[in-house]
Amino acid sequence: MPITSTILDVAEQSPDQLAIVGADDRLSYSALVEDSRRIFAVVDSLHRAQADPPEPAPETHGIPITAVTTTSAFHTSRIIAGLAGFRSVSATIDPRWPLDHQLGVIRTTGIGLVISDSTDLAEALAATGWTGTVISLADFRAREADVGDAQIRGCGAPEASIPESLASPAVRDAAEPFLMLFSSGTTSNPKAFIKTRQQYRDNVAVSAAHLEPLPGVATLAPGPVSYSLTLYAVIESLATGGSVHVADEFEPIAMGRRIEAEAITRVVAVPAVVRALAEAAGRDPERFTRLDLVVTGGANLPASIRDRLAEVLPGTRLISYYGAAEIGFIGDSRDGDGTWISIYPSIGAQIRGVHPTSEAGELGTDGARSDGEIPIGELPAGELPEGELGTLWIHAAACSDGYVTGTTDAVLRGPDGWATVNDQGRIENGMLQLAGRAGDIAITGGHKVSLPEVERAFETYDNLGEVCAIALDDASLGSVIALVVESAAVDSGAIDTSAPDGGAVVISKAALLEHARARLAPQFVPRRVYVLERLPRTVGGKIRRAETVDLIMDGQGQRL
Repeated sequence: MPITSTILDVAEQSPDQLAIVGADDRLSYSALVEDSRRIFAVVDSLHRAQADPPEPAPETHGIPITAVTTTSAFHTSRIIAGLAGFRSVSATIDPRWPLDHQLGVIRTTGIGLVISDSTDLAEALAATGWTGTVISLADFRAREADVGDAQIRGCGAPEASIPESLASPAVRDAAEPFLMLFSSGTTSNPKAFIKTRQQYRDNVAVSAAHLEPLPGVATLAPGPVSYSLTLYAVIESLATGGSVHVADEFEPIAMGRRIEAEAITRVVAVPAVVRALAEAAGRDPERFTRLDLVVTGGANLPASIRDRLAEVLPGTRLISYYGAAEIGFIGDSRDGDGTWISIYPSIGAQIRGVHPTSEAGELGTDGARSDGEIPIGELPAGELPEGELGTLWIHAAACSDGYVTGTTDAVLRGPDGWATVNDQGRIENGMLQLAGRAGDIAITGGHKVSLPEVERAFETYDNLGEVCAIALDDASLGSVIALVVESAAVDSGAIDTSAPDGGAVVISKAALLEHARARLAPQFVPRRVYVLERLPRTVGGKIRRAETVDLIMDGQGQRL
């Protein structure tokens, strides 16, 4: 299901069907085709005007790389979709990344053109001697408006030197690089990888079979397009002939109005947005009555979110899928607490141990690297018995070939073609249960403990909010499990301040541990409880476990 093929077909058969819709802008399929000609003419002319262009990463096969780093979800979507029908590699970079991360990926991967409104980024790139081009979104749009028919035909070069076929978007060769994506950018140096057109087609084939981006369906995908979940929603909607409605952020009242006014029946969003959507629907359910399906990413969706959505919108289905940007869609859960995942039939999955054959990096007592990555020279060991916790390896047609040279030494695919992003889990009766990344597994008293499993036990503790389970060094046990909560829980009533010691902030530790013992195996029950003013989070809202450990070790948490 190549994206350009579908765009061209729908543009011919239903030219007025909406393709991409923003809060104040909209493009039909026919307008998207016309738009794409102007987008590529501008991009091509900017690359060609460079006297000494940056050399793109070898994985791009010499194709220039264009990066979009802007907060506008609509314009990011139309630029990525517009370039899809031409010889171009596109990337989306989150403008909220630390500046040094943005600089690092641009220079290391050889990105030659950056569409950005950040003067800090432009000045920093110039200071490093980078020879590419930065252009603001406003200037880019002005150039689009100035593009004439001759420039479209010539794509920015003398007409005699450019094949006539470049005048319009066309279906490209399957092996050609399409997108450059990034696996991180908030807690470590980003790892870049390439998706070929065939790999993206294979990925769309899986999502189309299970996540229902059907022809003509209106999908709302709010949030930055630099998030792989949002980007996938844009691509899969256009690849299957649907309409994708984007938004720079999720504002519940505005989104409710759009869902009603635009007859949106499908939403793709991160769990935090699904929670907000459920609360908005609880206040004004009439606006959401046509909503048929909510799709969310990330493993182990909190049961509270699923229960709340079912309570306020009983006719709306919820699918929580699991996947990795490097690998693609792997499986999903549709009921219960969402901790057990059905693996899609076309996907192979195994739980393996790690056979350390390299001295690069420290190895923990469970054989896992301390940084959670498998470096060059460390190969997968045999498959573990059913139910045993280990490293998840996946075989999928959509998987990238590897990481871009220079951005990491981590290995994505082994010699047998199977791949891992070092997620930990177990498989029982054909179902997958995830336990986090390698750094989310602790060894205490000889037992493997999944720290995310400890956290999930407290989802049903009233008014407690998010918590972070960590492992702290212990001379006798190797490590002990500790629970860290936010002091904001004091205001919600989850923390008891009526202590006899002058009113100091005290959590009812006994109640927390009693709650844990009723839901966890003994080795999983925390032995210590700490309070932090605020748990450290990434720009995407995920709790930073390693940084939480550092804060506790620094004495910034109150032990109870």
